[in-house]
Amino acid sequence: MINRLFYEPLTPENSITLDLSAKNKELKRRIYSKIDAFCAYIEEKLGAKYGVGGYLEHRIIYEAHENFATNADDFRNIHLGVDLWAPAGTPVFAPLAGIVHSYQVNRGSGNYGPTIILYHPAENIYSLYGHLGMEDMAEIDEGMTFDAGELLCHLGNSDENGGWPPHLHFQLIRDLQGFHGDYPGVCSKRDVAFYAENCPDPATF
Repeated sequence: MINRLFYEPLTPENSITLDLSAKNKELKRRIYSKIDAFCAYIEEKLGAKYGVGGYLEHRIIYEAHENFATNADDFRNIHLGVDLWAPAGTPVFAPLAGIVHSYQVNRGSGNYGPTIILYHPAENIYSLYGHLGMEDMAEIDEGMTFDAGELLCHLGNSDENGGWPPHLHFQLIRDLQGFHGDYPGVCSKRDVAFYAENCPDPATF
């Protein structure tokens, strides 16, 4: 499904796997805790390619944002979607026919920023698009329908997307559990079994 999100399909020639896991020893706090340094790091890794990865990846980068702490000793640090890294303004297309379930700007350091959630009746599943541009919020409304392949939104910059290098957080969700315009994109290790079932891997869906 992720191959349908951008204008061109992702291939080994135009994309790389981007490792932001705790195993990446070169990604130190002095990089991920400062947006300019983090953006420069991502740009260097990507070159002129797309970056892809992150499903169920254990990341320490969330420790730079207080809202991911559940208590003094525990962080939500398991990533539940796939990240697709590309320049701000990159258009994103609906991978499946769907209806806008909800949308909102999820503010705060490390949050989604502008977010859209689609419902796909044929597959009975939801898809979440986070870290978008603010301009997309003015063009969207609940109940709008999108055909597969239709332009949906654009990637936001770090001033509007929750303070991240430009990328799309793309997540599939079976049960929204009453959420509206938002859904956890990161969980604690103790909750992985539930979320892995409720949020299947978009790369294999």
